[in-house]
Amino acid sequence: MVKMRQSKCKIVIVAGIRTPLGKIDGAFSGLSAVDLGMQSMRELLVRSQVTPKDIDAVIVGNVIQPVEASNIARVIALNAGLPRSIPAHTVHRNCASGMQAITDAAEKIQLGRADVVMAGGVESMTHAPLLFHDDVRAAMSRLQKARAWQTKIKVLPQLLKASWKPRVGLLEGLTDATIGMGMGDTAEVLAREFSLSRIEQDAWALQSHERAQAAWESGWFDEEVMHVFSGSAFTPVHHDEGIRVGQSMQALAKLRPAFDRSLGSVTAGNSSQLTDGAAMLIVSHREKAEAEGWSILGYLHDWAYTGCDPKRMGMGPVHACHQLLSARNLSMEDMARVEINEAFAAQVLANLDALGSQTFAEKTWGEGKAVGAPDSSVLNVHGGAIAMGHPVGMTGARLILTLLRQLKHDTQGGLGLASLCIGGGQGAAVLLGGEAWK
Repeated sequence: MVKMRQSKCKIVIVAGIRTPLGKIDGAFSGLSAVDLGMQSMRELLVRSQVTPKDIDAVIVGNVIQPVEASNIARVIALNAGLPRSIPAHTVHRNCASGMQAITDAAEKIQLGRADVVMAGGVESMTHAPLLFHDDVRAAMSRLQKARAWQTKIKVLPQLLKASWKPRVGLLEGLTDATIGMGMGDTAEVLAREFSLSRIEQDAWALQSHERAQAAWESGWFDEEVMHVFSGSAFTPVHHDEGIRVGQSMQALAKLRPAFDRSLGSVTAGNSSQLTDGAAMLIVSHREKAEAEGWSILGYLHDWAYTGCDPKRMGMGPVHACHQLLSARNLSMEDMARVEINEAFAAQVLANLDALGSQTFAEKTWGEGKAVGAPDSSVLNVHGGAIAMGHPVGMTGARLILTLLRQLKHDTQGGLGLASLCIGGGQGAAVLLGGEAWK
């Protein structure tokens, strides 16, 4: 029985795991989002000290929610073998859905409504649907309702004249409905406003691939990433599929702009990749973990979600980091490690410029001191989404998992900040620690 707590408790992450990230129509083309979520949830329960009976709730972030798996969190939980008595729900905050699931779990625990929550994110961008236009739906509905064959014949010409070319759900999902701009177009806005050259963006992309490749070669990801058995031959997949071994500036320079074809600088090579993947974490509080004798991966201290101009949605991290650090009277210099999701190289570079700009701080918040930009030596040290990919519903959970592992194993403690931009004009940031901190 969960007991109501009168004060905020120390939120801990007990354990976590993620799948490799598969390119769209790649290694996981035969696996659904449910399959990926189920496998990662099962694997985490096998590896951790927590048992299914310890779990009070399940929360999973997902963006491209499959119609065949309504409330995908519940479907994943049941297929993973969790008891039917454990409630589950799905959350959706675009790119921050996986992060939202974890902070929602933390709030639930702080309120005393749970002691242990399985939380994470999942996405199969491969299985984003193709959609019929509305005139096709209307004609098919009239055909279905028709009883007499004469009526059916009259409807057939309407059906034949309908717009049968499908709408691509993935492209429409990556377009902001309020401003009619694709996410890549918003990156072009930042590239122009911050005078970011193509060379700067490609150099950041190259660094992402080189760091991710080096991390895999050193064995860094071996503990974080599980094996997934895919396809009819059950081929084991362990490495992130999108990392380009031997990537070069010359190869990146050959790519044409993907969004602004004439004057643009944002390409497929300096943008995050469309990918499939899942990450699951077990969230609890220190008293529970210590009482059960569970090891603690790290602490979740605080978080912030903010809004910004949808046309400049990529600036979400600078706003969220400012709010979070200001509330805790911290600076970027206090962070041992930082992860900023690489939706686009232009987006990361624009945030770094803004974080380090006193002028930006004065204009935006009326403050005379910049937030501070993290040094390259502590930022995305094992690569990012440009190399590994960005399964939109899962990435927020991946950032938390990989940053906690860095704080525990690389820095032996200290504080870390994970942040990402959110389609629609929002930002998210979480403050993590390898040990308790007040």
